[in-house]
Amino acid sequence: MNNKAVIFGIKGHNLTKQEKKLFKKIKPWGIILFSRNIKDISQLKNLTQNIKKIFNNKKYPILVDQEGGVVSRLNKIIDLRKFSQNYFGELYKKDKNFFFNQYRVYINTVSDILNYTGVNINTVPVLDVRRKNSHKIIGTRSFSESEKNVSKLGQICINLYEKNKIATVIKHIPGHGLTKSDSHYKTPIIHANKKDLVKKDFKPFKRCKSFFAMTAHVVYAAYDDVNTASHSKIVINKIIRRHIKFKGLLISDDISMKALKYRLEENALKALKSGCNLVLHCNANLKEMYRLGKVIPKVDKFTKKKTSHFYKFLR
Repeated sequence: MNNKAVIFGIKGHNLTKQEKKLFKKIKPWGIILFSRNIKDISQLKNLTQNIKKIFNNKKYPILVDQEGGVVSRLNKIIDLRKFSQNYFGELYKKDKNFFFNQYRVYINTVSDILNYTGVNINTVPVLDVRRKNSHKIIGTRSFSESEKNVSKLGQICINLYEKNKIATVIKHIPGHGLTKSDSHYKTPIIHANKKDLVKKDFKPFKRCKSFFAMTAHVVYAAYDDVNTASHSKIVINKIIRRHIKFKGLLISDDISMKALKYRLEENALKALKSGCNLVLHCNANLKEMYRLGKVIPKVDKFTKKKTSHFYKFLR
């Protein structure tokens, strides 16, 4: 496996000649799709087939960000905006049996579409524990204000997708729920003490087992008052790997987000040097992707091993 440790986005409904040329040259580890890439079910299937042809790999990692609610990338195929994680969290509180039946139907429906079209990774569940004063960027994307309910529903989510042979990405590790700003535009800083973070925010990530996890572009001042989790050796080694005991592949959140303060190449390399296994670059800017291709290294032995486990899971 000679792929580079990066996941790229693409511009539109079809691969351009320039994108095909770039992907053949750089060989990103995976491709992530958004609403801009999805017109209908046959187009999506054709797109994923063309991506996999480039790499001559039927199991090539293709991700989508289909949380439900406000983050629903499949809406051109089926409207899932009603079905946020909070929607299911509220159902769970009212009637656990009804919740489970409804949630299973929802995830089976999403999985059927993903399996038919060739997408094999969904970047769910969101395991952030919501607060009353949380920034709206989390809001209904969270299951609950209860860390116990977030943990239970998160593991149910992972199990249901894995039964359908769709891998999951828990996010935003080690917990985005206390933030009061949107990391797309500003660096959130969490000032909570270690005891409170361990007791509430870190728990769902510790309890839920997933192939992949996505880091939070958030500063946890009690551990590292300079670097976001994506750039912090302390947070990644001490919290994510040792305390949470996450053993899978760690993906940075999008390195183009304004929460990261360095040049694009430095954002990528700093994430990898701090302990992320893969970096995510979503905006499909060709010039930026070429720049990243020059500096991002090939995947390491650990990433190769875990990717091999992922491929075996897909069988």
